[in-house]
Amino acid sequence: MAFLEFAICLPLLLLLTVSIFEYVNYCIVRQQISQLALQVSDNAARIGTFNSVQTQIDEQQIGDLFMGANLQSGSLNLERNGRVILTSLEVDSAPPRGQYLHWQRCYGALVFPSSYGREGEGKGNANVTGMGPPNARIVALQGSPAMFVEIAYQYQPLISARFAPPLLIHEVAAMMVRDNRDTSDPGVNPVFGVTASKCSAV
Repeated sequence: MAFLEFAICLPLLLLLTVSIFEYVNYCIVRQQISQLALQVSDNAARIGTFNSVQTQIDEQQIGDLFMGANLQSGSLNLERNGRVILTSLEVDSAPPRGQYLHWQRCYGALVFPSSYGREGEGKGNANVTGMGPPNARIVALQGSPAMFVEIAYQYQPLISARFAPPLLIHEVAAMMVRDNRDTSDPGVNPVFGVTASKCSAV
């Protein structure tokens, strides 16, 4: 009788165990992506070369920033399974001086457009009110851009996708630039031999 009860309960027990393992792994991966987004935005707010008046950034520094993020992602392999979207949210220098997505750079093979706007939006108009979800909108201040980061990641199931929550993870983070950054065009200076990590239209 005990053997029969065990045989009946075993499949349910295995199913429950597998589901728990998959969900715990998913939560760990989501936390890693969230922390990675925060770190990328923080690093983006710090990078630059000081030229005695302002701090300037270039395409090589952006490339190094993305390479570092991929290395930090480890086995998650952000380059293959994810998409990092880095946007410089600024106050437009022209009236009506609204929020302006000055430049945007992307990294990773996953096809995923920004959920909050593309490069150039807000220039010369007040249509952009910031970036981020409505209940946590990020806005730039005059002379202080915000480095807004989105990371989309296609979760790789530990056991099976049928035991995991929705596979697409989307996390955002933002940091204010803490120095006198040069925001004149083009925003990110070109470097000979370095291809800009432009976001292709998707």
